[in-house]
Amino acid sequence: MSEIERIIKNIEAGKTTATLETESAILRAKADDSNAILEVIEERALERAAGIDKEIEQGIIRKLSGVPFVAKDNFLTLGSKTTAASKILENFKSPLQATAIERLEAEGAICIGKSNLDSFAHGGSTENSYFGVTLNAKDKARVAGGSSGGSAVAVAKGIVPFALGTDTGGSIRQPASFNGVVGFKPSYGLISRFGVIAMASSTDTVGPITTSVADAELLTEILAGQDKKDMNVMSDGFKPVESGKKYRVGIIKEYMADGVDKKVRDRVVELTEKLAEKGHKVIEISVPTAKYALPVYYTVVPAEISSNLARYDGVRYGLRAKDAKTIAEVYGRSRDEGFVDENKRRILIGAFVLSSGFYDAYYQKAQKVRTLLINDFNQAFNNVDFLIGPVAPTLAFKIGKNAHDPLQAYMEDILTVPPSLAGLPAISVPAKVAGDELPVGVQIIAPYVKDAELLNFARVAHGVEHE
Repeated sequence: MSEIERIIKNIEAGKTTATLETESAILRAKADDSNAILEVIEERALERAAGIDKEIEQGIIRKLSGVPFVAKDNFLTLGSKTTAASKILENFKSPLQATAIERLEAEGAICIGKSNLDSFAHGGSTENSYFGVTLNAKDKARVAGGSSGGSAVAVAKGIVPFALGTDTGGSIRQPASFNGVVGFKPSYGLISRFGVIAMASSTDTVGPITTSVADAELLTEILAGQDKKDMNVMSDGFKPVESGKKYRVGIIKEYMADGVDKKVRDRVVELTEKLAEKGHKVIEISVPTAKYALPVYYTVVPAEISSNLARYDGVRYGLRAKDAKTIAEVYGRSRDEGFVDENKRRILIGAFVLSSGFYDAYYQKAQKVRTLLINDFNQAFNNVDFLIGPVAPTLAFKIGKNAHDPLQAYMEDILTVPPSLAGLPAISVPAKVAGDELPVGVQIIAPYVKDAELLNFARVAHGVEHE
C-alpha cells in the first residue's frame, strides 16, 4: 500500500483526521535538522485541514483529502514567502498561487511548507542555496542532490508522503537517486508551470517526488491537463495504464562508460537482469549524440537563464540596493547583492553565447546538435520501448567536494540532461541496496508523451527490484 493510499484509508476509517496528519507533518518539519524545509506554513495549513475535516464529516473525500505535502520554494504559494532560495527574493510574498498547488489543493492536499533548493534551481547539490546546504537523508556529510534537494529529503525522511519539485536538467531525478526515493520528470508540457519561477523555459518541468511509483502516477493524473495560463500544456492530460506485456528495454551504451561509478553501473545491471528473468527483452543500444548533451545544455540553458533573470532588477520587486544613485547602480548592485555566485556564472555564460558574434558559433550550433539528439532518441525508440541507465555517474558526494570546481559539478548532470533536452519523460527508481549503502537510482526513459506507459513499466521495475 502506498503512503498516500494509507493516509486516505486511515482517514476514511476514522483512525486519523486531516488535522492530525497536518499537525504531525508540521511537527516533523520543525524538528528536522537537515535544512530541508525553509518555511512551515502552519496557520494556513491548519485552517485548510479543519475545513477538510468538515468535508469528510459530510462524506466528501477527495483523492488527497488530508494528505500533507511540501513544495519546492520556487512554486508560488499563498500564506508564505516564495524565495527561490535567493537573497533577492528573501521577503517576496506572492499574490497568487501556482496551478500545480491549486490542483493538489482542489483534491484536498495540504501544503505544510516550502523546501530548500539551489538558488533559482541553479545546481545539482542544494549547496547553492542562500539559506544553507540541505543534508542528505542517508548521510549528513553528503549532499542531498539538487536542485530539488529539500523536496527529496523531506520525502526520504518521512516528513511528508510526497513533495513537488521541478526538473530542468535532472533536478527531480538526481536528488531522488541520492536519497532513495522515486522522482518523476514528465514529458515537456504535460504539467502546467504557471506560478513556478522560471529557470530555462524550453526544458522546465514540474513533477512529484514520492516513495512509490503508484503515488507518482496518482499525482501526475491530478497535476496534468490543459491550463489556460500556460499555453505549452498538452490538452489530453494523463491517464494511468495497466499492462502485463513484456517490453523491449535498451541499456544506453554511453551511460555505462568507465566514468560512471562501478556501484552505480552494477545496480543498473542487476535490475536489467531481473527484468530479463521476468521475460522482458534487454539489449544494448546507442544514443551517439548523448555524449554532446552536456555542453549543449550548458549553452542553451544559461542563455535562457540570462533572459529569465533579467526581470530581477531591483525596481519591480525583490531586493533593491540601498542608497543607489542611478538606475544602472540600482540594477548592478541589486543583482550583485541578490544573486549567488552560481546565478552570476550562468547569467554571464548565457549573455556571452547570445552576444553578437557568438550567437551562431555557440547558441545556434547547440540548438542544431539538440535536434540531432532528439533524432537519435527517436531512432533508439524504433528498436525498444524504454531506455535504461544510471541517473547520476556517482553516489551522493561529500558536501564541499565540488564547491570550487564548477565543471566537475556540471558533470553530475551528464546522464540526466539528454532526455531533458529532448523533452522526454524519465523517472528515477531506487535500486535495492544493503542497509548501510548509499542510495542509487536507476533511470528509465520513454518516448515523448508516453508518460503513462513509462510509469506502468516503472511500477514493474520497482516491484521486481524489491521482490
